[in-house]
Amino acid sequence: MSELSRSVRTPGAVLMGLGSIVGTGLFVSIALATQVAGNAVIIAVFIAAVVAALNGLSSAQLAAAYPVSGGTYEYGNRVLGSRIGFTAGWMFLTAKSASAATAALGSSGYLLYTFGIEAGPFLFTGISLGILLLLTVLVSGGISRSNTANKVIVGFTLFGLAVLAGAGLWVNGIPTEPVALAFTGLEVDSLLFASALMFVAYTGYGRIATLGEEVAEPRKTIPKAIITAMIVIVVLYGIVALTALQAMGAEAFGATLNGEAAPLMVVAQLMELPLVGLIVSLAAITAMAGVLLNLILGLSRVMLSMARRGDLPQKVAVINPASKSPVTAVWLTGLIIALLVLSGDIRFTWSFSAFTVLIYYSITNLSAFLLPAELRLYPRIIPALGFVSCVGLAFWIQPEIILLGTGFIAAGLLWHEAVLRTGHKKEIA
Repeated sequence: MSELSRSVRTPGAVLMGLGSIVGTGLFVSIALATQVAGNAVIIAVFIAAVVAALNGLSSAQLAAAYPVSGGTYEYGNRVLGSRIGFTAGWMFLTAKSASAATAALGSSGYLLYTFGIEAGPFLFTGISLGILLLLTVLVSGGISRSNTANKVIVGFTLFGLAVLAGAGLWVNGIPTEPVALAFTGLEVDSLLFASALMFVAYTGYGRIATLGEEVAEPRKTIPKAIITAMIVIVVLYGIVALTALQAMGAEAFGATLNGEAAPLMVVAQLMELPLVGLIVSLAAITAMAGVLLNLILGLSRVMLSMARRGDLPQKVAVINPASKSPVTAVWLTGLIIALLVLSGDIRFTWSFSAFTVLIYYSITNLSAFLLPAELRLYPRIIPALGFVSCVGLAFWIQPEIILLGTGFIAAGLLWHEAVLRTGHKKEIA
């Protein structure tokens, strides 16, 4: 069986994680969560961070124990059996394809807003598909090329966010007012729904785990990279949320998504400082392009793992000998994302991603809880709390999204049962 190249070290793995997180999470989902919870989005940011930290530790110890591509799909197969493992892989594909579609649509929205183009649905969707095509071509060239591009993208994105935060401090001072208003008129159901939406914005750290077969010294590198990425992102989310709320208030900030999908661009323009709006807008475009790049990487590696086990056609597992890339899996990933991009609805794609990814990480935590003692890095209380948190937040999503997600689980299990009956399912040690 062909193997991938172990060429990603700790700095590259951290940047892969950040590249998967710093995008739709900052430039779209904070505004979505603000629509739901108002100033209490500040609390939602930290509730989601705690849940994500628990999941991050569970992912880290599983990836260290089983350093192969596939993430929780592989862990579930090895610890919980093929049906639960398949459900994890199926939920990852659906959740992250929806997140990737959100990134493509969000990137298109910021691009159009930056250049003052009033686009109808056809042009908006067409530009989103064009961005997706360019990044699919890039990822098909292999991990080294993707890793280099990701470093450039993340570097510029972090610079843009630093400019936004600095401008916010210069114009509006220290953002104390949003913190004072966060507990005013607090509604628990809205807070938990917002926390579920924000949770998705943290889950890019899982990309480090899904690339386990391409990471050097995985038992040491993966936990360190996941924990580092989580610390950086919690700080970033808190600063950006406070800056946005201080600049224009919760109601006005949440309402930015009712027009263009460019909420932080609106915040930057309100500051009326030279070049700040342009820098933030370009950072938003690069950030969401980075998220899309890393999601294509992660999704294609899960498809690779599923094909190796027989849950997808064997042709999907072919690795190009020159680029060391699973080219078929990459292009299949791009096609699935493209179908979701055609919906043209950021709220739908993000909410659907929230439910399915919470189910995925519920399985992650359950796998970590049942991990043999000799393979465990952290105490069982961590995955236990992570499991309860994920299941709890999953059912604060809109009922119609829950029904749709449950239907996808059922459809996937029917497919898996058909595969089992044909005898094509493989066991991998």
